[in-house]
Amino acid sequence: MLIARNNEIKILEDAYSADESKFIAIYGRRRIGKTYLIRKTFTDRITFAHTGYSGGNMKEQLFAFSASLREFGYEDFGRPSSWLEAFELLKDLIRASNDVKKVIFLDELSWMDTAKSDFLMALEGFWNGWASARNDILLIVCGSATSWIMDNIIHNKGGLYNRLSYQIELLPFTLGECETYAKTNHIVMNRHQLLNCYMILGGVPFYWSLLKKGLSLPQNIDNLFFARNAALKDEFQYLYSSLFKKPDRYIDIVNALGKNKAGMTREELLAATKESNSGAFTKRLLNLINCGFIRKYNEFGKKTRNCRYRLVDNFTLFYYKFMADRPNDAHFWENHSESAEVNAWCGLAFERVCFEHIDQIKKALGISGVSTEVYSWSCKRDIENGINGSQIDMLIVRKDQIINVCEMKFARGKYTVTSKTDTDIRKKINDFFAVTETRYAIHPIIVTTYGLTENAYAGNIQAVITAEDLFN
Repeated sequence: MLIARNNEIKILEDAYSADESKFIAIYGRRRIGKTYLIRKTFTDRITFAHTGYSGGNMKEQLFAFSASLREFGYEDFGRPSSWLEAFELLKDLIRASNDVKKVIFLDELSWMDTAKSDFLMALEGFWNGWASARNDILLIVCGSATSWIMDNIIHNKGGLYNRLSYQIELLPFTLGECETYAKTNHIVMNRHQLLNCYMILGGVPFYWSLLKKGLSLPQNIDNLFFARNAALKDEFQYLYSSLFKKPDRYIDIVNALGKNKAGMTREELLAATKESNSGAFTKRLLNLINCGFIRKYNEFGKKTRNCRYRLVDNFTLFYYKFMADRPNDAHFWENHSESAEVNAWCGLAFERVCFEHIDQIKKALGISGVSTEVYSWSCKRDIENGINGSQIDMLIVRKDQIINVCEMKFARGKYTVTSKTDTDIRKKINDFFAVTETRYAIHPIIVTTYGLTENAYAGNIQAVITAEDLFN
């Protein structure tokens, strides 16, 4: 059963109903549900589907393609010796089809595009020289290697330039969508448990599909990550190697960011990874952004080159904190889920969940319709000018001349704004005013799990966002 994805399904159905041929590219990180979306949307309406073979050479890829042609009913052909021949055979299958709209689904394109195979040339010829001239073809391509899809299909500078009808980025589920998915699979958790689960798994549907009903959340996490035959114990290695060539270069960046709560500038990343300042490094950063592993935030009032990069992938954060040096304890999460180490991690993980739910935070603030920009901000200590030195993780800068300074506070009960917390927030706001000289009004906001304890300091907070709000 498809959960959410309503906008994506509408695009696909509109393309299917169009009176001309359409070409769609779908991209998104591994395990996000790209193939599942297509197969469920077009269950009995696919004229031809093929998935590339991981690691296969050109001969093996062509053999697999011919096997798929047979599977979809085309028998009268020899084995193709090139991709040009293979696409000619696909044309024959389409011509013989009685389907009103011929849905052609090519999955894991990057694996088919082996060295010197001329796969892209053949694909260009198929679409530009034949399929686009008809009115009955819906060509859908996708793959987990997002960087390949972006470079060769979406931003193609050759024969496929500007040929796409639609591009669909498949994003992780939100908290609310994960709640619906869990209920559909008869997984019983309250919202606090769902939030904790999201802080570990993120919104990746495949990971959530592995949860077992009848088990507690700690038992499920042990089964997925720490048990002897844990389903996701090797996921980190597969995740990056399936997406990128030379995955070690990408892992070096992610590793550096995983150690820095506040994120890092480009210069800091170059120093940490010992990389040269090159276009290749820029490309790696862009690929990690496109895959949803890291996010780029401009610093308010500073030039774009001073932007910061943060690791935002929940699973990767969890891996670096608890799995990189794999504990020899099959019940690690059951035994440590209330530990100080886990509590410290919860604060960082909760921040990342908040960054993934900006729309929900805006809705809770009643500003969904207000144009906003999200920034981070920091300043160095300057005693001479009365600057304490501050770090603000989230600024929501609003067109109505208000800036929300957001403090994210994970708590297992109501959060108490102490005298120290109140002083810290005031110092940050004073630094911000002094350094930026902004004329906007500053509203301190706290995003926390269960709301605030009523006390003398709670009244200084302009708005409180709870975990409940993040589910809306």
